[in-house]
Amino acid sequence: MRSFVYIGQPGRVVFGAGSLAKLGTEIEALGAKRALVLSTPEQRASAERIAAMLGAKAAGIFDRAVMHVPIETAREAREVARQLGADCAVAVGGGSTTGLGKAIALDSGLPILAIPTTYAGSEMTPIYGITEGGLKKTGRDAKVLPRTVIYDPELTLTLPVGLSVTSGMNAIAHAAEGLYSVDGNPVMDLMAEEGIRALGRALPGIRANAQDIEARGDALYGAWLCGIVLGNVGMALHHKLCHTLGGSFNLPHAETHTIVLPHALAYNAPAAPEAMRRIARALQGRSAPQAVYDLAKDNGAPVALRDIGLQPADLDRACDIALQNQYPNPRPLERAAIRQLLQDAYEGNRPSD
Repeated sequence: MRSFVYIGQPGRVVFGAGSLAKLGTEIEALGAKRALVLSTPEQRASAERIAAMLGAKAAGIFDRAVMHVPIETAREAREVARQLGADCAVAVGGGSTTGLGKAIALDSGLPILAIPTTYAGSEMTPIYGITEGGLKKTGRDAKVLPRTVIYDPELTLTLPVGLSVTSGMNAIAHAAEGLYSVDGNPVMDLMAEEGIRALGRALPGIRANAQDIEARGDALYGAWLCGIVLGNVGMALHHKLCHTLGGSFNLPHAETHTIVLPHALAYNAPAAPEAMRRIARALQGRSAPQAVYDLAKDNGAPVALRDIGLQPADLDRACDIALQNQYPNPRPLERAAIRQLLQDAYEGNRPSD
């Protein structure tokens, strides 16, 4: 018999095509009256649309969310929220914007309503990350968990295919590591496998037709499930490596997860056979690391760290950082093996059997 502890995370989910129309009602349900709308500079138009929908309920727009949430940006956004008298924040976009909302909530307790337009899954977790002095620090706090999440597949129709694929692979990484988490449980295992299955089905459909609303819906559904896994159980080696590569070398988040995942799975495969069986089954493959690698490559995603900006001289330092403050992992971290993992990811090698 497997012993486990399960704690459900609070939160309200509104899912379906056209569900953005319920935004005003959901703001009222939070008891809020003045919402600061958050976005990246590239998604300013989406933020303006949201602000227009809110009308008098919009306190203003802060459009300077960036990857890995630099502490300077977090402080600036908190001050803007204070000056405008905002009593909630609406984060529209991907993990960068949701992460900024969490950074605001961490100090202020401001409730967050998230409107994901990618498959990052951050909106389902009490995990926050802030980069200071070149190092990304992560933590957990229930007050950063968005109170409400609106999933509207129509908002993802303009998400470029390439970003859709890497964002979906990022979501798969959450579920994959949840399957061998030290504090995993059967409920999360079910959600993880179903989330991987949904994304494995969705990504080829999106690549074939970016306007396929059913595929887009499958992808958001899968991302939601994978995000729940990320929010309920701890992560392991893969996430430690990606936090290192992203926070210390400023590599793009989703692409980094896409590239590293098959190699992290290959590293852990001998110590987590049941997790590998579930991943392979969800993706209809024989080998979990190879099935994940093939899903990425076959759908046009990058598979080599050298193609997204990492330099050969960075590999040793990345290895050193990854071995510090280790996350619990099914296989002990061995320096030579981790260094080889990074080399394989750098070169884009397909994992061997």
